[in-house]
Amino acid sequence: MESTGVPAVRRIRIPSDGAHFASAFELPLSGLPRRTAEEWARTTFEDTPELLRELLRAGWRGVLGLRLGPRSSARHVIGWRTVEAGPGRITLEARAPALTARNVVTVDGTRLVWATYVNFERRTGRARWSLAAPVHHLAVPLLLGRAVRRSA
Repeated sequence: MESTGVPAVRRIRIPSDGAHFASAFELPLSGLPRRTAEEWARTTFEDTPELLRELLRAGWRGVLGLRLGPRSSARHVIGWRTVEAGPGRITLEARAPALTARNVVTVDGTRLVWATYVNFERRTGRARWSLAAPVHHLAVPLLLGRAVRRSA
């Protein structure tokens, strides 16, 4: 297979930090433009075709039941509320009656780590996440890869 010159996104192990579910993906940043964690999060989620953004939001709302904020708010990234932000780290959170999900994007100069943590508030949260998890494990690397290609 021919190399595209785009760094490979790979799944890595992370501590659960008390969450019921945790997963993470790592992206080497060598040769890529310097960006803050928030810029990476926005590029990954928001710099996508409108149809894709709407599909993401529909899945988050319809399957997971997440309550998303306004897309146009500077305190939200595609509807996910910013609960922590700094140059090297941003935490995005969305809640539903059955679960709470957090995406934590960390940039340390050599790599980006996109970690997702899910806490089940009700029994139905685990069932809802079991439907979404396979899509999540495909979507995050694809979205990160797309963000890299658009910024390289």
